[in-house]
Amino acid sequence: MILARHDPTSRYDRFPQGACPAGSVVCLHLDSEGDVRAAYVRLWRGGGEEWHPMRQSARGGWEAEISAGNDPGLVWYYFVLDTGLGRRYIGKPETDVCALYEWEPPSFQITVYDPAFETPAWMRDSVMMQIMVDRFAIGSSGIKKPHGRGTHLHKSWDELPELRLGGKDLESVDFFGGNLEGITERLDYLKDLGIGALYLNPIFMARSNHKYDTGDYMQVDPSFGSEKELARLCEKAETLGMHVVLDGVFSHTGADSRYFNKYGTYRSDGAYNCFGHSPYSAWYHFGRGRDDYECWWGIDTLPAVNEMEPSFLDFIVQNHDSVVAHYIGCGADGWRLDVADELPMDFIRALRRRVKKENPNACVIGEVWEDVTNKLSYGRPRCYAMGDTLDSAMNYPLRDAVLGFMLGRMSAKQLKLLIDHQMNTLPKPMLFSMMNLLGSHDKPRVINVLAGQTGLEPPREERRFTPLTDAEYALGKERFVRAFEFICHLPGMPCLYYGDDAGLTGMGDPYCRRTYPWGQVDEQLHSEIRRIIRARNASDALRRGECMTRALDDDRLELMRVFGAQCASFILDRRM
Repeated sequence: MILARHDPTSRYDRFPQGACPAGSVVCLHLDSEGDVRAAYVRLWRGGGEEWHPMRQSARGGWEAEISAGNDPGLVWYYFVLDTGLGRRYIGKPETDVCALYEWEPPSFQITVYDPAFETPAWMRDSVMMQIMVDRFAIGSSGIKKPHGRGTHLHKSWDELPELRLGGKDLESVDFFGGNLEGITERLDYLKDLGIGALYLNPIFMARSNHKYDTGDYMQVDPSFGSEKELARLCEKAETLGMHVVLDGVFSHTGADSRYFNKYGTYRSDGAYNCFGHSPYSAWYHFGRGRDDYECWWGIDTLPAVNEMEPSFLDFIVQNHDSVVAHYIGCGADGWRLDVADELPMDFIRALRRRVKKENPNACVIGEVWEDVTNKLSYGRPRCYAMGDTLDSAMNYPLRDAVLGFMLGRMSAKQLKLLIDHQMNTLPKPMLFSMMNLLGSHDKPRVINVLAGQTGLEPPREERRFTPLTDAEYALGKERFVRAFEFICHLPGMPCLYYGDDAGLTGMGDPYCRRTYPWGQVDEQLHSEIRRIIRARNASDALRRGECMTRALDDDRLELMRVFGAQCASFILDRRM
């Protein structure tokens, strides 16, 4: 019988651990039993293949040193064994730390990154809250009325959001009156909760309440306030040691924008209303006429842009007062890039350079729903973890795994494998800055999910708001507290979706975008979330420590964080 084992998460089998800066040498070790006559490391980098013979180790087994290379990129490897039973392979398994194959196996991954890559220290030290401005709080000076075709205010803050049908799902035009002043006036409330960073959904001029249909990048939406009010928010946040991150929507604009101007709303020569004679014509992809234009995901209210068109790149990134530079100058501490995996890599690289030039302590966070180190996008592999694009990403793979574990859809061992994979493939600067979320504006409320409620995201025309029973709410809340405490024990930047701390519930859009329940906050839940965040903020081990995982059984996963003499541990137990 032939037995062999390689665990890339073990310092004995692979050193140094995890992702490596370019120029590193990586030592690989393989344990084996039986009639193994020779062993090789077969690896690929930059499209080229290499074979490295291994030598027998004084400790037993086989070992070899390989170069990670002088350039950032991905290195893939597996082991080839010549045995008395023929050729065998050791590669990455799906359910364990190693697997013996009789055919060519999946490869292990080494992420090689720029040695100069660093992320802002405040990211690993902060708990973030995501806020949709219209739905959070109304400032003391009152509501600023919305603008645009069909926009209207709800009569009451406590009403449900409006469900738009007839293909208008991304044209949501019902408003509640939340604004930037409302956030500024509640920063002390957020600081008391322990929040250190805010991520705001788009704040720029647009017709919709969510503002992903940008109308004017250089104007704060009047219903949210003014640029001066944005600056006041950023200034007060800074005095409290907090950071403000803005949402950049650069893959498309609104059709109702000064750049496209399909409806004549703006006094501008838009690419649509002045077809063929507009300074913005090259921003868009037209076919046989002005009504034949490329849209984001086929939605005609969101015309797609050519991000690498020089005038667009200049306007967003390169100019002296570009969009990116302008709002960093207003006090913003970075950008979250909407659909980052749909943006050209060179666009993100240019944007990152400009952000860091304006403020080296500002961040670039990407919306990437899959593995940020190895994402297949439009038929091409992309790695956002080499130090030239993103500092961080929305950690949806972790979210899905934690929620799946809590609902009994995966074992503790499977959750451990996902966490270990991230620790083993993400550069440490990025690992400790990942936006670790459980809820967002694009997903049903986490309490609903963890209550086991079904049918949370049916076709839009079938969506209804279905309240949870008292028993369902209690179950969802208890599971949420456990899951949130767990992600606060992981490396990264935990992120709360506004209202999750207060017991807000709701299914898919628009019901996951209800207003913050001022006056109806679940105080017991809010107190528990405050306790968890404050414990994290007070612990160097939880914010900066090395992390180890152990599956105790199918239902329990133990985490341990160690920083110097400090140690913190937590067991995520899904049993109720």
